Amino acid sequence: MTSSPAPQHPVSATPAPHALAVALAHVRGESRAGRHREALAAALALQPGAPDGRDVLYLIAANQRCLGLIEPALATLARLEQHHPGYSLLHQERGHCHVARRERAAAVEAFTHAVRCNPALLASWRMLERLHRQHGDGAAAAAAAAQVATLEALPAELVRAGGLYSDGELGGAEAVLRAFLLMDGKHFEARHLLARVLRQRRALAESERLFEALLAEAPQHAGVRADHARVLIDRQDFAAALTTLGPLLAIHPADRDALNLKAIASAGSGDHATAIALHRALLALDPGQAQRHLSLAQSQQALGDASGAIASCHAALALRPGFGDAWWSLANLKTYRFTADEIARMRADEAAAHARPGERLALCFALGKALEDAGDHAASWECYRQGNALKRAEQPDALDALEAAMRRQIASCTPALFAAHAGGGDPDPAPIFIVGLPRSGSTLIEQILASHSCVAASRELPDLPRIALELEGPRDDARQPRYPAVLAELDAAQLRGLGRRYLDATRAWRQGRPLFIDKMPNNFRDIGLIHLMLPNARIIDVRREPMACCFSNLKQLFAAGQPFCYGIEDIARYYRAYLDLMRHWDRVLPGRVLRVHYEDMVEALEPGVRRILAHCDLDFEPACLDFHRTARAIATPSSEQVRQPIYRSALEQWRHYEPWLAPLREALGEALTGWRD
Repeated sequence: MTSSPAPQHPVSATPAPHALAVALAHVRGESRAGRHREALAAALALQPGAPDGRDVLYLIAANQRCLGLIEPALATLARLEQHHPGYSLLHQERGHCHVARRERAAAVEAFTHAVRCNPALLASWRMLERLHRQHGDGAAAAAAAAQVATLEALPAELVRAGGLYSDGELGGAEAVLRAFLLMDGKHFEARHLLARVLRQRRALAESERLFEALLAEAPQHAGVRADHARVLIDRQDFAAALTTLGPLLAIHPADRDALNLKAIASAGSGDHATAIALHRALLALDPGQAQRHLSLAQSQQALGDASGAIASCHAALALRPGFGDAWWSLANLKTYRFTADEIARMRADEAAAHARPGERLALCFALGKALEDAGDHAASWECYRQGNALKRAEQPDALDALEAAMRRQIASCTPALFAAHAGGGDPDPAPIFIVGLPRSGSTLIEQILASHSCVAASRELPDLPRIALELEGPRDDARQPRYPAVLAELDAAQLRGLGRRYLDATRAWRQGRPLFIDKMPNNFRDIGLIHLMLPNARIIDVRREPMACCFSNLKQLFAAGQPFCYGIEDIARYYRAYLDLMRHWDRVLPGRVLRVHYEDMVEALEPGVRRILAHCDLDFEPACLDFHRTARAIATPSSEQVRQPIYRSALEQWRHYEPWLAPLREALGEALTGWRD
């Protein structure tokens, strides 16, 4: 067998400090020159400063293998896999190690894993062709050869960008593709890959525009149509995603990927019955998908089938022990009680050396809830603390931008602005916006209103934030955003158009009723925009006592967003900024917002219900007091709680954690007494 190729040299997935980048470049240079002993020594010298660094571990393993140190190389690759299991080059390098040991089956398995992770790995496809031919497997060799031919026919830049994309090197992939498209701006596959890269980089608007242009050129392209649906799902435009999937499923009705996307979009649009049917059909074809069992559980929970959700979570855990999201989904039911054996299993899974960061994060929050229910509040708090620390590390600077955005609202949304735009916007009174902080009791208010015969419930709709984001528009200087100052430049017709656009986008949620609810808590940041484009919409601010509200956020792992909830100082700062902004709205738009205190609703339900209904110009209906009997899909963490009669126990739950919450009390400061203003 011919000798193995020298190791490939990846670009770092995230920008490294300059000194490390220079050192890595030196190691790669030594390796390319065949000085593997010197390269290995230099890579090992870098390890103390980057013990789990992907590129350092890869270069150590690759040079160990080139020096014939196969066992140490495999051990290094095993360590690399613990931290970066989807990195394609580690699997390719493992394949080369098995080739060196003449272990054909293991080599084929490793190279196959590599191309599954990264279909652009030309070296792995060539090795697979060679290994299959040597074994006499002509069909497999021909399939690998076809992949080699396809890659060799593509521009080298596109192959390189594809490899970078598959290994998570999104910045590098985008740079390569943009440079290539400057020379060949019409190249279809390059634009398709760029659209996929932009989606992963969360440049969703640009990604969507690219996919729309590609579909206009090739409406039957199944891959582009599926990717278009993915970006629409990311933008929470679920109706549009279902529309774009229609032609694909008409041609390929059994396409599992398209059916999975339809299930996701159906659940997102509130059609959980369709989502459940699709998940069950797909599980009948492949019952070994732990993630699909979990997706089924989430739709079952939304429809109030707690026992079905529990069974589906257990099925997911049977297939994938240590599946943190499944444990957290059980905890997030709020009514599930863990056994001592389950707590022990979670502790062991969380402590395991091979536990991935995402799994450990979910397990920390699930253990926090399990131990809280068991009365071990000290251990529970430690789990919540660890979970918050892991989550906050993913997005360390998010709060600064949010606070700056709220200060801009105060500066731009003045009485003069509202006076100048009086009479603008769309007069339709249909929307009821329920705003506030997460975990403030907004789902309770939503459930009460949704129990009224004239009100339709929806979900936490993304339409208003999308309009605000588009008003932002392209900007050259991210430090000087256009929104909300741009509101002063809009005329009455433009504001009316924005209101009509929002109403058209949300019309499906009305269900033939005159009013509907938009329960996106963060919309409190954009009350000025709501007032200008929908002057007759109702706005209800649900507020909860700060210690209880902040603690409830600290123990909640949200599916997405809410980056301010994962640290005592962060949630206290956000609560204070929320109070400041709501006080501003009260000053410049007096009487526009109805304030509802969660504690008042718990203590005296009927007067609170009558006050809310009066604000919405609705007659009293007894069903609003029996809100827990109203059957509907609920996709928030409080779904099971609002299916029970109102109870007082949640008001004081935070007091079990008082020994650890002194920093929260101090950080809240004036908010502790001023929250009822």
